Amino acid sequence: MKYRMKYRIKMSKIALLLISLFVSLDALAQHQTTDFHGAVAELDSYKVVFQLNSGDDKVIKGTMRNILNSLEDPRLKGKLQVELVVHSGGVVVFRKDHPYEAQLKALQAKGVILAECENTIREKNISKDQLFDFISYVPSGNGEIIIRQQQGWAIVHP
Repeated sequence: MKYRMKYRIKMSKIALLLISLFVSLDALAQHQTTDFHGAVAELDSYKVVFQLNSGDDKVIKGTMRNILNSLEDPRLKGKLQVELVVHSGGVVVFRKDHPYEAQLKALQAKGVILAECENTIREKNISKDQLFDFISYVPSGNGEIIIRQQQGWAIVHP
């Protein structure tokens, strides 16, 4: 009987200690999330490549939305250089027979470099006449991404 009583008291103390620990951890977690406002953009400039290799409308629109969101981030505003590298199935975004011209021109007006992979258009037998005349070309999309990454650019593949 005496042993059971000591055991129950010990278990009660352990339970109280655990409850106290969980309450403290929860308070600490709430404090951290309340005070966190994201990373501070301490550099003078940032560079990012957005890779688009899908012809899916949702992916294309999502990629363009991600670029705009990045450009409008108050921490990066005026500090961000963006290149959209398009290859493989993503080539549809630059085709004249698809509905993305206005959005692309808006991105370009904000300084976004629009680059199409020449390997893709050769492999898919697409003529440059079928693509918007305001875009640029790179020999290979993957090559562009590799070079940019080694130059310190962030790579985003939505």
